[in-house]
Order: sequence, then C-alpha cells, then structure tokens
Amino acid sequence: MARLYLVRHGEPAGTWADSHDPGLTDLGRQQAQGAADRLRLVHPKQIVTSPLRRAIETAMPLANALSMQPLVVQQIAEIPTPAHMTLANRGEWLRSIMTRNWSQTDPDLRRWRDDIIDGLTRLQIDTAIYSHFVAINVALGASIGDDRVTCFMPAHASVTVLETNGRAVSLVELGQTAETKVT
Repeated sequence: MARLYLVRHGEPAGTWADSHDPGLTDLGRQQAQGAADRLRLVHPKQIVTSPLRRAIETAMPLANALSMQPLVVQQIAEIPTPAHMTLANRGEWLRSIMTRNWSQTDPDLRRWRDDIIDGLTRLQIDTAIYSHFVAINVALGASIGDDRVTCFMPAHASVTVLETNGRAVSLVELGQTAETKVT
C-alpha cells in the first residue's frame, strides 16, 4: 500500500475574489516549512503539486530538504470554475458549491472529482501531494464514503494521510482543521 500525504497549501497572499494565482504570505511560508519538517521524517518517494503558485511554494521546502523535483499535476489543481466566471463572482459560486453534495453538482465537476480519486488510487509509492481545500475534501470524502463537497475543514499546510491499495483510498490520519472563509 502507498501512503499519500495530502498537504493543503500555506496561507495565500490573495483571495478567490482578487487573484487567480496568489503566492504565499510570510505565515504561509512558515506553514510550508512546518509541513516539510514533518514530512521529511517519513521521506515520501515523490512529491506531486498542483500547478498553482501557492501549492508549488508550499511544496518547495520539502523538495529542497529531500533534493527532489516536484511533479506538477493539473489533475489536483483548484476546483475548476466555469469559463465565464469573473473574479468578483467566484467566491459566491464556490460558497454555493461547498454546501452541496457531489451528486448535486454539474457533470463537469463530478468528472473533475472522479479524476482526482482515480489519480490518487493509481499512485503506487509514498507521495506528498500539495493541493487545495476542495481537492483534499474530494480525497477524504472518497476515503470515508461521504458525498458532501465539504466534509472537512483542512487548515493551511495541514497534512492528511491516506493509503491506497490501487483500487480505493482509505483514511489513516485526519489533518489539522481550521475555519476557512471563502471571500
């Protein structure tokens, strides 16, 4: 079985309403270092990150500590917003999605969810995965059989541990939680 260490990115320097791809704040960089300090002890065999700047910046302390190059994977990026969505409307759209079950979302979002689960179950080696709030909820929901879009409130740089047997994911350890506001 492969262990999957899902890390939510550190505190971003921007919000959904003001930036498509913010980096990290000083606190976010400290959080990233804290996650790296924990994960270097378990020495994952690979590092996978969302292509978004805040996830990549969160992955770099571990990548540097282990002398590894992170693999950038679009599949674990932020939840895709509709193409016509403006920055000003993204927060309201996401707040609405987060109150639903996946079965109540549109087919494109369900395909995105299924692609994440499929990708995670195919991993065959211990992997640190740097991703986002909703994507981590997808993984957790799949591991515990919960259809809610939001079944967990992962804190910035929290580490949730799953295992995969190649067919499914199961929960090993829930990461730290914190209140999250979508603005």
